[in-house]
Amino acid sequence: MNTPIIVPLPGNDEMAASLARRIGGEMVLPVTRAFPDGETYFKLDVNLRGREVVLVCTLDRPDSKFLPLVFAAETARDLGAARVGLVAPYLSYMRQDRRFQPGEALSAKIFASELSPHFDWLVTIDPHLHRVHALGEIFTMPTRVLHAAPAVSAWIVDNVQDPVIIGPDSESAQWVAEVAKGARAPFVVLAKIRKGDQDVEVSVPESSKWRDYAPVLVDDIISTGRTMIETLGHLRHAKLKPAVCMGVHAIFAPAAYESLLAARPARIVTTNTVKHPTNGIDISAQLADAIREVEL
Repeated sequence: MNTPIIVPLPGNDEMAASLARRIGGEMVLPVTRAFPDGETYFKLDVNLRGREVVLVCTLDRPDSKFLPLVFAAETARDLGAARVGLVAPYLSYMRQDRRFQPGEALSAKIFASELSPHFDWLVTIDPHLHRVHALGEIFTMPTRVLHAAPAVSAWIVDNVQDPVIIGPDSESAQWVAEVAKGARAPFVVLAKIRKGDQDVEVSVPESSKWRDYAPVLVDDIISTGRTMIETLGHLRHAKLKPAVCMGVHAIFAPAAYESLLAARPARIVTTNTVKHPTNGIDISAQLADAIREVEL
């Protein structure tokens, strides 16, 4: 098989370079810029005939990334690529999977239907699946879902002594249990009541039972950070040790990172699915393995 071409969309150069090294691919930087009217110019200056092309684009803040991503995929096809795959370490629009209020858009389904026709396959890490249980329910292209739990567990083993893993809500229970198992640690799942986008109330853990442990708060997405901030306050009030806050995807709404820092966690650690100063866990090896598998 020809050497695959790895093409990073803007902001994804570091991840793409790591993937190219791991799979022996050729990294090609596209030429892209904005016209004065805000439209996007896109160019791939490479011979793609018969080549496997892998686009790398994590999809946080997706609205400004979607059209350039489609332009990249369709340009690769027009230039003769044998197949065009997408590595999206973070996959957006998975939360709005039903109508919570009358008249709302089913964003997850719409986004999947718009993205699917442009790619031969998709690889992603820990999409936020709840009522949609598998990506195949809404995506028509083949998908491969990877999980960051083993890498998160390994980091905890290497960096935290006597941890207790704390999950934010019942939705996280299965994932938190997996992280705890890999870290050989006990775990607690809190009850969470979301009153609004910025208003979250969580239960207080059994503080006396965990006084000698180091709390590790884990979640798949850190967005507003309100759940972690409130939990940190409860833990501090209960005189537990300072907690490590861990997330797979470092989304961080405006001012959320600063607010979480102000809540005085022991440390904030995320994977590099979304580039952020908190990145402490590299998941490029998992992504590279998946690319090799889908290319077979």
